[in-house]
Amino acid sequence: MSSWKEAYIARDDLVEYGDNGLALFSLALRFGIDDLDTVAADAITDGSDDKKCDMVYLNIEEEYAVIAQCYFSNKEKSCAPSNKASDLNTGIGWLLQRNIEEVPERIKSAASEIRSSIKLGNIKTLYIWYVHNLPESQNVETELVTVQETAKTAISNQFPEAKVDVHFVEIGDGTLTSWYEESLSPILVNDEFEVKIEGGYSIDGPAWKSYSTAIPAQFLYRQYKNHKTKIFSANIRDYLGSRSADSNINNGIRRTIESDPKNFWVFNNGLTILTHSFNVDNGKKLSFNGLSIVNGAQTTGAIGSLNKLPDKDAKVQARFVAMTNSDQDLIHKVIQFNNSQNKVEASDFRSTDKFQKRLKEEFALIPEAEYEGGRRGGSGDAIRRRPNMLPSYTVGQALACFQQDPIVAYNQKTAIWVSDRLYSKYFNENTKAAHIVCAYALVRAVESRKKQLLDKSKKSTLPSHEEEYLDYFRQRGSIFLLATAIVSCLEIMLGRKVPNIYRISFGNTTSPKQAEENWDSILDATLPFCTQLNRGLTGGLKNTNTVKEVVNTFRSLVQATTASNKSIYQEFATKITAP
Repeated sequence: MSSWKEAYIARDDLVEYGDNGLALFSLALRFGIDDLDTVAADAITDGSDDKKCDMVYLNIEEEYAVIAQCYFSNKEKSCAPSNKASDLNTGIGWLLQRNIEEVPERIKSAASEIRSSIKLGNIKTLYIWYVHNLPESQNVETELVTVQETAKTAISNQFPEAKVDVHFVEIGDGTLTSWYEESLSPILVNDEFEVKIEGGYSIDGPAWKSYSTAIPAQFLYRQYKNHKTKIFSANIRDYLGSRSADSNINNGIRRTIESDPKNFWVFNNGLTILTHSFNVDNGKKLSFNGLSIVNGAQTTGAIGSLNKLPDKDAKVQARFVAMTNSDQDLIHKVIQFNNSQNKVEASDFRSTDKFQKRLKEEFALIPEAEYEGGRRGGSGDAIRRRPNMLPSYTVGQALACFQQDPIVAYNQKTAIWVSDRLYSKYFNENTKAAHIVCAYALVRAVESRKKQLLDKSKKSTLPSHEEEYLDYFRQRGSIFLLATAIVSCLEIMLGRKVPNIYRISFGNTTSPKQAEENWDSILDATLPFCTQLNRGLTGGLKNTNTVKEVVNTFRSLVQATTASNKSIYQEFATKITAP
């Protein structure tokens, strides 16, 4: 079996991020994030004036943030330097405590966003990471305990009403090994469990045994609260979340368990739970080791996102399955067939709807492009880069930009797939694979332009205008706002009306890489106006009215300079296939 080191080395796309590449790799292992380039565009700080914060990652939808310091050694050592861990005290101070006007531009946007998110209650867990490739040590842990207390004190003083759990993690060779091995297993929750039951029956096979019974809905509620989506590790490729904020998801299940708990058992199809082993005590108690819900994420997510503990009378059918050997092929088939037999799926299961099926067929015709249509991989898939893959979440964000919704693109990348309203806005009968490639390539082109400026700034002093561009890009949400602003100018660039934005594409024979190159000349022409968008990013990409105002200003400037860029726009228009 390969090691995490081999898997990391294989991620040649992370080389450009230096030591910070290991932090990105750790995000993939820990949270199953598959589009690290898009994450890096906002989360990785740059330059010497980052105040000891190499990465500041916020996931508002999952209600957590990660502040990381990174160190990579090319020599074998017994442990990582502890002073790098203590440096995080400095980072915490600048991000959470210092007057925001004194915070360096490189991290000001990150500081503003994390403060605002904590104040609004959008961050419930703060992870403090010291990421390195050496063995963990007691000296580093001692320093991180101090950093944890610093963070707790800062949050208590600055945001007395906030309730934020602060956790420190030294992510060294041992932790990376553990996380990597977990990513290869279908069961990520390996705790010991006990649950009261009222009888059941067992059936054994040649390499498996099972026990069918009914378990309290309260048990599922507690496990979802404790472990979140880790309990769906065996079918996480088809699970896109169920959160209390999503009022339209699984409403039927919620209403039933709240209003008619005694009949919930007969109304619901139940669960299949993969476990390492189990034991039944006189039909009254079930003890088992390991928990992964192979079939029933919809039910569990709905129960787990209730506002309070469900009634004690609510029971759920459950079939526990344990393998009596390590036949990986058999385990894979159990997972595959249990998931494929679902006939009724919640609206957070998109990969099998008619639009995604059609899009996947269309993508088969596009060169150097892969698309899985809403299927999100777990950690095991996230760490294995597929160069031609268009990650589903980034596709959704790109489509949101084309529909002039940069706030959704930046703040609600999961909601795009979960919310029926948002999903149907971006994915419908008008959405074509070629259009997705066009939209996705624009976001990638903007990200690439930011990288180019960063690389250039590390080698020499930038001209004043390029320094202004880079200052713009250092703000959170800047990539999606600029992409949106450029799309708003398409009619100016094409010299005609665009009655249906979904018809805009480079055609079915254009690869995502070529499409990205097609946008380069447009970036050359429009990037000088990016500073006009700054006001839309003040305090975070949140204010719809302000965003509209700055995009209108941006479009006016593009209109005013049409003559000087006429040849660029005419050349670009020849690449667009929409009539």
